[in-house]
Amino acid sequence: MTTDLAHFTATANRAASEVIDSYSTSFGKATRLLGERHRQHIRAIYALVRVADEIVDGVAAQAGLNRDQQRGALDRFEWETEQALATGYSADVVVHAFAQTAREAGITVKLTRPFFASMRMDLEAASGEAATYGRTAHDDYVFGSASVVGLMCLQVFLREEYTLSVAERRILEHGAIRLGEAFQDINFLRDLADDAAMGRNYLDDSDRLTELGKRKWVRSSRAALADAAAAVPLLPRDARAAVRCAHDLFASLLDRIDACSVEQLYARRVRVPDPVKALIVARAVLANRLSGVN
Repeated sequence: MTTDLAHFTATANRAASEVIDSYSTSFGKATRLLGERHRQHIRAIYALVRVADEIVDGVAAQAGLNRDQQRGALDRFEWETEQALATGYSADVVVHAFAQTAREAGITVKLTRPFFASMRMDLEAASGEAATYGRTAHDDYVFGSASVVGLMCLQVFLREEYTLSVAERRILEHGAIRLGEAFQDINFLRDLADDAAMGRNYLDDSDRLTELGKRKWVRSSRAALADAAAAVPLLPRDARAAVRCAHDLFASLLDRIDACSVEQLYARRVRVPDPVKALIVARAVLANRLSGVN
């Protein structure tokens, strides 16, 4: 018999899926490449991340909250998350879905706190003041905003894996961190115009990225993608297609960014065309089938 808690949790999971489908159709489709045992857990992680990001990146401000009120909203969201990690329950359905995933996969405040710290960095600059990031600030921000999310996903993928060696787990952890770094820095390059409009430069401690700086970050992102690709074969088979697909989508995006000048990136947002996305997805699925995945 379904208990009231199980019914509430199922409802929370559906709500988390709706958040992702509403904000990112590409990501929603990509999660369908995951094995069923992973799919909803990854959606729950990204729903929490999406809601937190919206607090600091526009929705709260558009609703009329000032900077202090946005900080308060973020603080309350983090507090609710930690309470749910401890108890297994939240009245906030997105937080509840995440907490169920976190408790099953062993995700703790060791990963959630760096994430919320990075979200808080987006609110540190006073209104109208430019926010630029030197290398240390950049690395701290990227670890909290992206690498820990990769580590959360890895916790989900490995929660039922008992035969991996310590060395293999270290390779996978390094790959998850590097994939998060690549995703975030490629997003920064793609979103130069949008971030500049908000007075942010995540890739430099100056007001505007130079052509030389762009080429440096392209090289850095390629190296991070290569490190991440080396770890993919060690993942459980029912996670490889989705991770490989995400990796290849961002590699294709990086190729298009590389072909643009920095001035073009400040003028328009580069994207991967839908037919190319479809081909990348098909190749990822085929690669898994050839490796013996049903």
